[in-house]
Amino acid sequence: MLKTTLGHIGNSWQWQSAGKVVLKAGITTLALKDLTGFNGRCDAIYLTTDANAQPATWGGAETAALRARLQQHTRATHTYDFVVVGGGIAGMCAATSAARLGCKVALVNDRPILGGNNSSEVRVHLGGIIEKGPNEGLGRMIREFGHKRGGNAQPGDYYEDQKKEDFIAAENNITLYASQRAVSVTMQGDCVASVTIQHIETGEQTELAAPLFSDCTGDATIGYLAGADWAMGREGRDEYGESLAPTQPDSMVMGASIQWYSKEMKKKTSFPRFEYGIRFGADNCESVTMGEWKWETGMNRNQIIEAERIRDYGLLVIYSNWSYLKNHHEDHKTYVERSLDWVAYVLGKRESRRLLGDYVLAQDDIDKNVAHEDASFTTTWSIDLHFPDSLNSVRFPGNEFKSATVHRWIHPYAVPYRCLYSRNVDNLFMAGRNMSCTHVALGTVRVMRTTGMMGEVVGMAAGLCHKHGVEPRAIYHHHLPELKQLMRAGLGKQNVPDNQRFNEPNKLLEVPGAYTKP
Repeated sequence: MLKTTLGHIGNSWQWQSAGKVVLKAGITTLALKDLTGFNGRCDAIYLTTDANAQPATWGGAETAALRARLQQHTRATHTYDFVVVGGGIAGMCAATSAARLGCKVALVNDRPILGGNNSSEVRVHLGGIIEKGPNEGLGRMIREFGHKRGGNAQPGDYYEDQKKEDFIAAENNITLYASQRAVSVTMQGDCVASVTIQHIETGEQTELAAPLFSDCTGDATIGYLAGADWAMGREGRDEYGESLAPTQPDSMVMGASIQWYSKEMKKKTSFPRFEYGIRFGADNCESVTMGEWKWETGMNRNQIIEAERIRDYGLLVIYSNWSYLKNHHEDHKTYVERSLDWVAYVLGKRESRRLLGDYVLAQDDIDKNVAHEDASFTTTWSIDLHFPDSLNSVRFPGNEFKSATVHRWIHPYAVPYRCLYSRNVDNLFMAGRNMSCTHVALGTVRVMRTTGMMGEVVGMAAGLCHKHGVEPRAIYHHHLPELKQLMRAGLGKQNVPDNQRFNEPNKLLEVPGAYTKP
């Protein structure tokens, strides 16, 4: 065993020498021991026989060049009719919808498990109503893979990961690229020509070329790399005339959750004293045995650039608070036989970049029931906006980890198709929380049954683009009746049990008369 303890110097990613070792002939097993017990990790291990070797400064082009030189992977190129990046609910439905219309589809997912926030890695249940509005066929597809039991932060089997895997595997026209993240794009004029993806474990890269792409990453990664127009944060009240928007624009977003729960063990359990970076006491602790969506942080940080910091802070407060409850809390009997059973290590994000389409959905559209000829999926969730909890803000100013929310109930509203393709990258669709909408409107469309219906519409439009040899905008201008016919029928299988009636909105308003903008 090497005597050097790693990770105790500096406060950022950097190389640290572990020392020298003489290896015996044959196979050697290399292992790391986490001395902290709390999500310790490294990004790379560099083995060399050159005593004077100095790896490149960590990060950026130098590190990428070093990795490429050492690994010497050959980058393959594959061509498809449609490439979907993002394997959450929106991406799954987009890929399947297009595949059922005859497209050869690549589905890229940067995790080993499909489902995004609905996977057992994050454990957020599906929400919203499917099969509603003018296009009642939309959403039936979700019955095929949706989990049957509701609840956030439940045991992993609630979320039925294998059911999602089987759903995608059953489609012969889909090639799944699991554990692979998009890292760059090539452009041809105003179109994406290809996306380069990289395996998150091996570093191996693959280039995927296609005439059509869909950004279902949540963070709008493909759109950003392609130079698509985007927005982030809260628009000012006057920009779209939204009463729920702040007076002035700002960078606040809805936060990301790290969920967790403890388990009754029926015997006394211990937990180490964890007193690093944040103090908990009787005046500010959270006297709970689990934390679900309200354990939300990073609302005043960049959810993309600072994602790791946001996640680590979420972990820090969970472990610090639990340490206080186990070792110091006055209600000792509540916690003495409980043990942390699950703590998420993947952020459950709500909001970051939003790509801008030919139409930007805003509060006024919903409030006034603005009618659009290209009405597509129907949103039913309330305008559900999250912000830092006021008491948590007093206790942890600027570093809140609990959220509050306000619900503005809505009537079912059919969202324009024009919100689902980029206004300046001609062959780019988008579905999921990075669709074309304001911060306020995102409050209703972001729940996952709704994003699944977005994906289904995008896949239908991609199928029509493939059929007619056109780009997304042309579907609105020249092939809208054909898209409407598909949306009314839906592409989900018939005679699938209706298992998606949990976590629907508590209240729906009556639909007012249609309003036409002057």
